[in-house]
Amino acid sequence: MDFKLDGLNWEILGVLQQNSRASLSGIGREIGLTPPAVAERVKRMEDIGIIDGYWAAVSHTKLGYQLKAIITLRAFMGKLKPFLEHVKGLEEVINCYRITGNENIIMEVIFRDQFHLEKFIDQLIQYGETRTHIILSEVISNAPVRRLKST
Repeated sequence: MDFKLDGLNWEILGVLQQNSRASLSGIGREIGLTPPAVAERVKRMEDIGIIDGYWAAVSHTKLGYQLKAIITLRAFMGKLKPFLEHVKGLEEVINCYRITGNENIIMEVIFRDQFHLEKFIDQLIQYGETRTHIILSEVISNAPVRRLKST
């Protein structure tokens, strides 16, 4: 499929990244296209994987999770693959990445309190050495992907 990501497509992406529930007619009014034209562009971006999905932003604190942390793991020899399976079942983990460098894994996790955090770390220590960083506040969160400027 031959598809060019032009300025109008970037504008559509900008609107959807701010509000994934924006109506096609609302997007059209904002950027100067008809709802069917917006629908066609959105569908094409979904079909080729530029638009990967839609979801709700949920407040962990309003749901009773008072701590948010970044935890890195440096896996012990032979423990990385077992950890990669184990982490999929950890409800506290909201994002997990395999990374380069001294650590193998970086996770974004949420906890009810420090006792919950301690219990979680106790589960991890069989897989490797951990480092925990408590998040005090979010400076940037879910920033929209924007068109890169040409150099």
